[in-house]
Amino acid sequence: MPTATSTELYEIAETQHGYFTVAQAKAAGILPNTVIKMASRRIVERISHGVYRLVNYPVFVHGQLLEASLWPLEGVRGVISHDSALRFHEMSDVSPAKVHITIPTLHRVRRSVPKYLVIHRTHLPATDVEVIDAIPVTTPRRSIIDAYEAHLGPALIRQAIEDGRRSGRLTSKEADSLSRRLLGQAPRPGESPSARGAGAR
Repeated sequence: MPTATSTELYEIAETQHGYFTVAQAKAAGILPNTVIKMASRRIVERISHGVYRLVNYPVFVHGQLLEASLWPLEGVRGVISHDSALRFHEMSDVSPAKVHITIPTLHRVRRSVPKYLVIHRTHLPATDVEVIDAIPVTTPRRSIIDAYEAHLGPALIRQAIEDGRRSGRLTSKEADSLSRRLLGQAPRPGESPSARGAGAR
């Protein structure tokens, strides 16, 4: 029979596919020692430092990305970005070996970074971030720019732009602007941006 504490944790975690941090639990009045005891009773499982998951909650297909976004702790969410964001948005054939996240420039991490993570630091305007299925991720446009500035090859950048155009994740105007800015390409003569976008849908 669920206890009051496990019910409270469920309420915290249900908006994050069963995941939660010790800080989130503490903010709800659940002490870290209580979380540790619940882990010993297999009510929750420790995923990484400060990040836990309800054992009986359905497995989330993007669990590693959600874990990565929660990893910074201290009230800060990591934003899935760069190659990982392109992969999440299904733009290009990029297949990153690690998960890229962006955190605020001034946020200090006082523990070692897991081997599966790549940390980027910058200020992300709210307009460059969206939340999809409880995961903070950079917008398609911002993801392409970040990947380009991190030296992703031009073939994959070109593919990401065209995939974004075809899927509607980028407007025709955004796609053409990115092509000019990043690849030095302009729309073909006699073809308007709006016509290109209509033909790609």
